[in-house]
Amino acid sequence: MEQLSALFRAISSAFAGEGLHFGCLSRNKLVITGLDLILEPLTSPGVMAAKLWLPFGSALDPTGQRGAHELLASLLSRGCGPYNHCELADLVEGCGAGLRCDAQEDGLLLSLHSTVEEAERLLPLLAWMVHDPHLQPDQVALERNLTLQTLQRQREDPFHTATVAWRELVFGSGGYAHDPLGVECDLKAIKREHLLPLAQRLPVQGNVLALAGSMPEQMQERILEMQGFRDWPHSPEKRERLIPLYGTQLSRDTIRVESMDTEQVVLMLGQATVPSGHPDDLVMRLLQCHLGTGMSSLLFRRLREEYGVAYEVAVHYPQLAGPAPFVMLASTGVERAKLTLCLLLQTWEELSQNTLTQADLQLACAKFIGQVAYSRQTCSQRAERRVQLRAMGLNDDYDQRCVQAVRTITPEKVKTTCQHRLKQPRLSLCGPTSSLRELERVWLEQNQPVSF
Repeated sequence: MEQLSALFRAISSAFAGEGLHFGCLSRNKLVITGLDLILEPLTSPGVMAAKLWLPFGSALDPTGQRGAHELLASLLSRGCGPYNHCELADLVEGCGAGLRCDAQEDGLLLSLHSTVEEAERLLPLLAWMVHDPHLQPDQVALERNLTLQTLQRQREDPFHTATVAWRELVFGSGGYAHDPLGVECDLKAIKREHLLPLAQRLPVQGNVLALAGSMPEQMQERILEMQGFRDWPHSPEKRERLIPLYGTQLSRDTIRVESMDTEQVVLMLGQATVPSGHPDDLVMRLLQCHLGTGMSSLLFRRLREEYGVAYEVAVHYPQLAGPAPFVMLASTGVERAKLTLCLLLQTWEELSQNTLTQADLQLACAKFIGQVAYSRQTCSQRAERRVQLRAMGLNDDYDQRCVQAVRTITPEKVKTTCQHRLKQPRLSLCGPTSSLRELERVWLEQNQPVSF
């Protein structure tokens, strides 16, 4: 009860501090040819965050080139415009700033953090990274080797191995079937000439730039006059947006096992559901809070406190433009793996058969509202959320609308959504071979326990 009271106090405090921003979100918007610009002035200690979203993520990796967009992302900050990779690093670090580019499933995210005084000097880098990346052969080889080393290290992680297997099981050969880092066999064959056509299509319609934090007056006009943005490639006509083939549940298999010489077993149970902004998305977010957020969550209480069978429990439900995975995951010891699987299956089945209590639903709502508040604390968080919403075609005030709408969701609505969205779970297991055989037998005996 004390924890719950503290949670509500934290939520109230957070919203009290955020209230002006919720009510006074900047509507400054400017379209620079193919670039959608959003400005959100905030009171900050002289710092500003810039996020540039490019709608080309790993879901659009060409066939046989899984990892191409991640490799391209890592190269954008290794020389662009008038700077080679050494000069670029010296400029950014000399200003005490941060510059990086990350590949996600749905897009590339370029991030810049700097002081206001250095912003006008550094912001053009974002434009040059888009329309004039160097992509030098030696840097391509270097980044490819670094990525391959990362993938090799991840093969030793049972969580990563189970995740890769679950992706392939659920999404087949679709765009969400692989980690944005890519696949080792494909990465080894990717060369500079494969990346050039991917880089050439970056400056098109659909790019979104958001700035949040302290900023000088007439920032829109200043950006228009900056090098790089002043020369931003013109897109006279709106180009057709590339839509990846996500691919869901293409295989009839319902289980994937990956052997690993380890003392623990990782279990992942779930299925592909809905994209962000879908009418059922908010219910799924409440379920995520109910099942896996905090020590009061159902999985934590059941698997750790009541039965003591799991080292870690969580629910994975990312915000994606396509069918997002809704996955319950747990790690446990070999001797407790069977009970852990049975408890996960029981929990999954209960979602569709039992109705949440009003108290559980209210707690899930409180957690969700708290997450919205906590995710808006920094300039970087705000800028990233603004580009994410705009990129997915959602309203700028989408989160505030969700905070209001979540209070209207009923236990019956949650149950109906579960019955519709959680009908065909898939299971991924990683651990020692002897334990996996027994778990696979338990799963097959259940024969997909949820049916309607």
